[in-house]
Amino acid sequence: MVEWALDLREIEIFLTLAEELHFGRTADRLHLSVARVSQAIKKQERAVGAALFERTSRTVRLTPVGHQLKDDLAPHYRGLKESMARAALAARAKTEILRIGMIGGGNARDLKPLLEAFAERNPDVELQIRSVTFGDPFGPLRDGDVDVAVLWLPVRESDLTVGPVLFTESIVLMVPADHPFAGRALVSYEDLADQVVVDTPMPRYWSEALIPTHTPSGKPIRTGPKAGEILEVIAAVASGQMVTPVHAQTARYFARPDITYVPIEDAPLAHWALIWRNDTGSDAVHALARVVADHGPSTL
Repeated sequence: MVEWALDLREIEIFLTLAEELHFGRTADRLHLSVARVSQAIKKQERAVGAALFERTSRTVRLTPVGHQLKDDLAPHYRGLKESMARAALAARAKTEILRIGMIGGGNARDLKPLLEAFAERNPDVELQIRSVTFGDPFGPLRDGDVDVAVLWLPVRESDLTVGPVLFTESIVLMVPADHPFAGRALVSYEDLADQVVVDTPMPRYWSEALIPTHTPSGKPIRTGPKAGEILEVIAAVASGQMVTPVHAQTARYFARPDITYVPIEDAPLAHWALIWRNDTGSDAVHALARVVADHGPSTL
């Protein structure tokens, strides 16, 4: 019999790496060093007596043993977390948790007045902000990791409900600081005909609301480096591999000396709304939707 003592953090490291399949992203998500993640996995592999991941210089993949461990551990881990959460709620006289997914988590600052209004009306509900990626915008909702998400429109998914709009904002072009566009007051989508933009795994119709495939005159816009989250986009732009449209909030939360943001004059306003699963809209989700509807959309 194998004796293997794991704490919740080590289980979390394994399950997060099994999801991300990237040591750097796992470390960032868990606020750990890459070395700490690597040490935890090596310890688990020694205890099991087999490799859990296949590693190359470019990819990380689960082995068959790793797949089995993931399938066995995941439901128990979720159960333990839910038990701890219920105990914590009871200690704070709370009865329910509402997990709100936000891309990068940055919107929480912009939405603070709404969240405070919700908390005042619903003192028994604890709000938790969870980060989701634009590379997998709907997965956390479908997997039950978040109860409601703040996503840009349109969302055309038959199993998801589109709620009220929270805010609108402009779209800007992220370029390297030494790019010819960096000194311009404005650019247009037509200017992208001679540029390379990011390639993402997000649904095509959803990405086109931000990054069109063709200019207004019909010229194709080339895609280049792939990215599934904002730090990957920033790295590719800063290194001069591409330029790419982003939402204006990115300029506030990710200001850096090696990149510049230029307004896109012919870009439509982006609309961000509450999104939740058709079959799991809880009372707390609907209560949040009522608060948003009462306040009406704001402009960022």
